[in-house]
Amino acid sequence: QVQLVESGGGLVQPGGSLRLSCAASGSTLIRFLSMDWYRQAPGKQRELVATIDGGGSTNYADSVKGRFTVSRDNAKTTAYLQMNGLKAEDTAVYYCQIHDRGSDYRGQGTQVTVSS
Repeated sequence: QVQLVESGGGLVQPGGSLRLSCAASGSTLIRFLSMDWYRQAPGKQRELVATIDGGGSTNYADSVKGRFTVSRDNAKTTAYLQMNGLKAEDTAVYYCQIHDRGSDYRGQGTQVTVSS
């Protein structure tokens, strides 16, 4: 069973940066699977922020294009989300998710708060 552990969240001022990490384990297929970053703010629907597939292709929500960058390590089992130019509206719990053989797996999330 896939386990995901996110880290790197925190409190940052508007315009600041954070780098989130998502370490995945528990499946031999992880390197081939897409690793997706979602976020959910209080009272709002969950939003897909960025994805990176096993080949390294990436996609971003319009709201973060040009500010966020998703990447993976060489083993392709850890995904990163580099967030620059943070805005108050980026405040949310950020999760990573993997879909493996019919099941979705999600970590516990890491809180990102953008405030002065």
